[in-house]
Amino acid sequence: MAEALSYPFFQRALIAGLLASIACGIVGTFVVVRGIASISGGLAHAAFGGVGLGYLLGFDPTLGALGFGLASAFGVEVAERRLKQGIDTLIAMVWAIGMALGIVFIALAPGSEPDLMGYLFGNILFVLARFLLFIAVLDLAIVGIVIVLFRRLEAVAFDEEFAWVIGMPVEALSLLVLALVATTVVILIRVVGVILVLALLTMPAAIARHWTDSLAPMMILATIVGAVCITVGLFFSWALSSVFFLDVPTGPAIILLAALVYAVSAVLHRTLPARRRSSG
Repeated sequence: MAEALSYPFFQRALIAGLLASIACGIVGTFVVVRGIASISGGLAHAAFGGVGLGYLLGFDPTLGALGFGLASAFGVEVAERRLKQGIDTLIAMVWAIGMALGIVFIALAPGSEPDLMGYLFGNILFVLARFLLFIAVLDLAIVGIVIVLFRRLEAVAFDEEFAWVIGMPVEALSLLVLALVATTVVILIRVVGVILVLALLTMPAAIARHWTDSLAPMMILATIVGAVCITVGLFFSWALSSVFFLDVPTGPAIILLAALVYAVSAVLHRTLPARRRSSG
C-alpha cells in the first residue's frame, strides 16, 4: 500500500478526495436534512448545458457549468416558492433542459468532439494539480459561510416555518444552500464525475444522521465518513489492480464501499437501540 503513495497521481487523487470530503460532508448534511438529494442530481445534469455552451463559445466549460448550475438553482427556488410549482416537476425540467442544451451546443461547436465522459463520470486518479487549489478554495468558502451563518442555516434546515416566524430571510437562506450545492457539484464534477459527487453528497451525511441529530456533529461525522470511504476505496482499487490484476474503477469502488458502510450503519442503528430497550 505504501508503494501507491510514491506515485504523484495517487497523491493528488488522495488529496483531492480528502478535500472533496470536506465540501461534500458539510453541504451534503444540508442536502440530507432538507431532503433535496434529487435537486442535487437535477443541478448536476442542468450544468451540462453550461459545459456545452463553453465549448460552443470558446470559454472555460467549468465557468459555463457554474453559471447554468446557479441559474438553475435560482429558477427552481423561485418557481417552487412563488409560482407554487411542484419540486419534482421542476427538477425533471431543469435536468432534461440542461442535458438537451448541452447536447445541442456541443453538436454546434466547431472542432473535435470534447471529452464529455470526463465531465459526466470523471476519474479521481487523473485529477490535475490546479484542481486541488479550486477544491481547497471551495472548502474555505463553504466553511466560512457556514461558520458565519450557522444558526440561521440550522434553523432553516430543521424548521423552516419557525425560521419564518422569527423573521429570518428563509428564501434567501434556502437559495444560498442551493447555490452551495450547485457550486460544489460543478467544481467536483470535473474531478470525480457526477455519480461520485452525488454519492458523496448523500451517503456520508445519511450515515452520520443515523448517529446524531445535531447539525454540526453531523457535518463533522459526514466529513470523516467520506474521507475514510475515499481513502479506503482508493487503496482497495489500487490493491485489486496491482496484486490481483483486476482493473476496478476507483469511483465505483468508493461508491460501493460507502453503500456497504451505509447498510451496516442502518442495521446497527436499528438493532442497537432495540437491544438496549430489551435489556432494560
